[in-house]
Amino acid sequence: MKHAKKRVKYPQIRGFIITLFLGILLIIAAFVSNQFPDEVNNLIEENLNIPTNSSNMISVNTVGNTVVSADSKLQIYYFDVGQADSALVIADGQTMLIDAGNNEDGPLLVNYISSLGISKIDYLVGTHPHEDHIGGLDDIIYNFEIGKIYMPDATTTTATFQSVLEAISARGLSITRCEVGNTFGLGDGICTIMSVENEEQSNLNLNSIVIHMVYGEKTFLFMGDAEKDNEDKFSWPDVDVLKVGHHGSDTSTSEKFLSSVKPETAIISVGMHNTYSHPSAEIIKRISDSGAKIYRTDENGTILLTSDGKTYNVQTFATALDGNPSTADKTGTTTEE
Repeated sequence: MKHAKKRVKYPQIRGFIITLFLGILLIIAAFVSNQFPDEVNNLIEENLNIPTNSSNMISVNTVGNTVVSADSKLQIYYFDVGQADSALVIADGQTMLIDAGNNEDGPLLVNYISSLGISKIDYLVGTHPHEDHIGGLDDIIYNFEIGKIYMPDATTTTATFQSVLEAISARGLSITRCEVGNTFGLGDGICTIMSVENEEQSNLNLNSIVIHMVYGEKTFLFMGDAEKDNEDKFSWPDVDVLKVGHHGSDTSTSEKFLSSVKPETAIISVGMHNTYSHPSAEIIKRISDSGAKIYRTDENGTILLTSDGKTYNVQTFATALDGNPSTADKTGTTTEE
């Protein structure tokens, strides 16, 4: 009679190995998730500007005019960086760059901004840590003298975000913490931070820094990728020019918000034939029905707005600031508002 061979089992050893493997994975995950917030905290300095208003109406420097001198001049470049965002504000010799497109756009932005004779960015704003907004920030930081850097208290584990932190550290710079209601001067203009801190870190759009700017009699609003949840938290002042939130997505620009801000001109930064179907046809119709004139970087190229504080002109022209350029035929036009 043949005896069947016994299968030797090592349940305890096998269980120990599996437990050890899972433990190592958890340790690695914890290390990766925690190192970025620590790095950000080490780079943050407190901003001692005006604190947040206790009411839901942000009234500090968003109502009324600023005084501008006879030779004052404002220029705002809404750059064509494809499916991304970047706007350069030049006011009486001072500069603010809001976002810097995708990673591939960084060198192109550096070259173009340098060609304007600019060597210093007084205020560098990374509205939120998505690649299409902060991708080129490291190039900007390495190539220009930088004043203050504004970024929200939001982190991600992407290589793009890490590159920005490394650039800030390498240049010996810091991130200025910003809160709703903080203000700063830009030439003869006054900018007010209208960002909303959001506890749901899974949606970084909701952490977008929003900036309202008053220049003489004209007002401008830069929405980043802020969405309806952000819009619903405040009573918004009228503005002349709105940089539409989230590339014209239907997640933003609600009817209530649009009826509050009542823009004359709406700027949409968006890439041609993008996979997100931005801008939304519904949002385009909503803005158009409100009476605002729409400019789109996918159709018009880079949009340049100039103002003396009393009136403003809008000019559009083809540029090559998209690191993944399309073959779109964009011709220049000039419109007075």
